[in-house]
Amino acid sequence: MKVDGGLQLDFDRHGSVADSARAAAAVGYDRLFAAETSHDPFLALALAAGAADIELGTNIAVAFARNPMTVAMTANDLQQLTGGRFILGLGSQIKAHITRRFSMPWSHPAARMREFILALQAIWESWNQRTRLEFEGEFYRHTLSAPLFDPGPNRFGPPRVFLAAVGPMMTETAGEVADGVICHSFTSASYLSEVTLPALHKGKATAGRTDDIEVCLPVFLATGPAGADLTPEIDKLKKQLAFYASTPAYRGVLEHHGWEEVHTEAHRMSRAHRWDDMAALIDDGMANTLGVVADAATLAEELLTRFGGLVTGLRLNVPYQDAPEVWAPVIAQLQEPTR
Repeated sequence: MKVDGGLQLDFDRHGSVADSARAAAAVGYDRLFAAETSHDPFLALALAAGAADIELGTNIAVAFARNPMTVAMTANDLQQLTGGRFILGLGSQIKAHITRRFSMPWSHPAARMREFILALQAIWESWNQRTRLEFEGEFYRHTLSAPLFDPGPNRFGPPRVFLAAVGPMMTETAGEVADGVICHSFTSASYLSEVTLPALHKGKATAGRTDDIEVCLPVFLATGPAGADLTPEIDKLKKQLAFYASTPAYRGVLEHHGWEEVHTEAHRMSRAHRWDDMAALIDDGMANTLGVVADAATLAEELLTRFGGLVTGLRLNVPYQDAPEVWAPVIAQLQEPTR
């Protein structure tokens, strides 16, 4: 089991991003991912690249806010800068963000994403194999290249591409064209086994693939040191779950469990800006199904029992910088090869 962490994106203090990478490597994480929320993830990874010998990736970079050529160039540079340790994690975001926040076009997200990744691969192939760039699709067209704009072969090869997916169509797309799938935290073991993995295998079959695809799962946690009172963390977890329950993109997960009325009510409350009231919609059963509630003494065993046969990697957002002695044993237990 690979264990992933989140790179701390603190640009207010000089050297803090590099410090975060060093701390994560020291506590035992296999990989660190930078999110695209209030900061650019690529810039943070460039700062972390030389700080620690650890794999680095985006989780996620918003594909539809960019175009394949700009992403191909940045990812190629990071692959070189990290010595082949870069993972390009892409996601579609939702329509409102693409059209209203980024002012970019939105349509057919799964088909567009498939073509986006195929375009990336064509661009990298043209650089690495010194072939003519000729990619013409429905959404993207890349047919112009010149030596001035061609970085040439990357001695580490092209970066791996992981695709974030929730619904079956995007998951099938990951199975067709990506090296890994990044599941959403708002999921359950049942949804993974009955919806996500069958869709992934269907995509692989469509593409005639026989290679392995990594399945990475960021986990919603309510945790703390052994014996800690987890009540405050459970309250935070319920607020997180309520926020995602209100979003139409994640309705399918709730429907899978027969909780579609929770989405309807949460969505209504979100439109009324009743954010603080929404957590009451999430009962303990939902919290324990869509999240993991366990202290450090039992966390690894709980995670392995629930997800050990389903995923190849788990992302744990725990306060490793504050208490490395608490979380290093948890990470080590998850990485045991016999598990």
